[in-house]
Amino acid sequence: MNRSRSFANVRQCATKPSSTTSEKHDSDPSQADRIDALPDDAEDWPIATAAASLNRRRFLKLAAIPCAACALAACLPPGSSVSLHASLLPQSDDAIEARFYDKLASRNVQCRLCPRQCVVANGRRGYCNVRENRGGTYYSLVHSRLCTAHIDPIEKKPFFHFRPGTLAFSVATGGCNVNCKFCQNWEISQIAPEQLRRQYVTPSSLAAAAKQNGCPTLAYTYSEPIIASEYYLDCAGAGHSLGVKSVFVSNGFIRGEPLNKLCDRMDAIKIDLKAFSDAYYREVVNAELRPVLDTLVTIRKRGVWLEIVYLVVPTLNDSDGEFKAMAKWVKSELGSDVPVHFTRFYPLYRLKNLPPTPVDTLRRAKTIADSEGLHFVYVGNVPGDPGEDTYCPRCQHMVVERTGFTVRRLQLKNGRCEFCQQPVPGVWS
Repeated sequence: MNRSRSFANVRQCATKPSSTTSEKHDSDPSQADRIDALPDDAEDWPIATAAASLNRRRFLKLAAIPCAACALAACLPPGSSVSLHASLLPQSDDAIEARFYDKLASRNVQCRLCPRQCVVANGRRGYCNVRENRGGTYYSLVHSRLCTAHIDPIEKKPFFHFRPGTLAFSVATGGCNVNCKFCQNWEISQIAPEQLRRQYVTPSSLAAAAKQNGCPTLAYTYSEPIIASEYYLDCAGAGHSLGVKSVFVSNGFIRGEPLNKLCDRMDAIKIDLKAFSDAYYREVVNAELRPVLDTLVTIRKRGVWLEIVYLVVPTLNDSDGEFKAMAKWVKSELGSDVPVHFTRFYPLYRLKNLPPTPVDTLRRAKTIADSEGLHFVYVGNVPGDPGEDTYCPRCQHMVVERTGFTVRRLQLKNGRCEFCQQPVPGVWS
């Protein structure tokens, strides 16, 4: 799972996974020390002082009164907005004018960022709770306002075909444009941004921090990066000027214009295809399936590297029929070479009544997708499972061996299988 922790806990919670090497993949001996940790001189780095720990007890105390507004927003139908008490509104220097919206009569605005297309009255916010109408001008409240940052293996996002064995400087702002009942980062995604300790970090500062910490990639993750698109577009541009790539970890619930802008800047995109059912999207995600499918098709057509995660939730989206229909659609609309990760659910947020996904269910999903002709199907959140490894689609030799987030063996040369020279799709350097 790609779970976030807040800044203040980063160093004391840091772990050092074992560094396993082979003759084919020599690990950087200093890499393990940087995973999920900020540098030793973190107190001198602006981001490191950003946020105090947000454990559940502190969250409940902090959110007891103002979170009512956010809870209301989560229950409203698409296109609605919620009015917040003036004392909850951030200071004006927290906000910049949003992109992707239209000005309407009577100082109303209509957001054009995601398929909800909220019509927002003066003084109110859209469904995501991070975009606010002030006098007929729409503002983003999260540009340059980070609430968490970590150094993660790129495999944690998960990206298995994008620069394997490297590190991603992973960041998030608060907020989301859906309300998944299983959200693993609900403490930052489902509350108003002013309820989080945040630090002002410009795009150029963020790109420089990634570079200085030996991370070749910036990852926009944990909460939903769509709602902070303006910021992440700027961060990607700043990163590219320093040779730092950008990856976008998203639910894919976005409209065409902003998606195409993101495709112009992002080097890879991972989309959570949460189910292959309209009912599931309505009842569990509070969104729609069709716009997400359209997003996947657009990304693929634009040539941005794409991977898909399907979180398998027991009794809700784990039928053979759904696995088969999804695999057929991926092969038909996206092609056989798009990696699909079937990942294990753990009970969180509003779905604590369900058990973790049985590993056999994940393996069954993989078997079905394999039989439908998908070339790169993985089992996720089960460290050590054989379904983590990558095999050449021609000769069936293992070309990438993994254990959890660690790459143990890489047997590719210039993106080709070392055994039969078959190209293996991905971004390998």
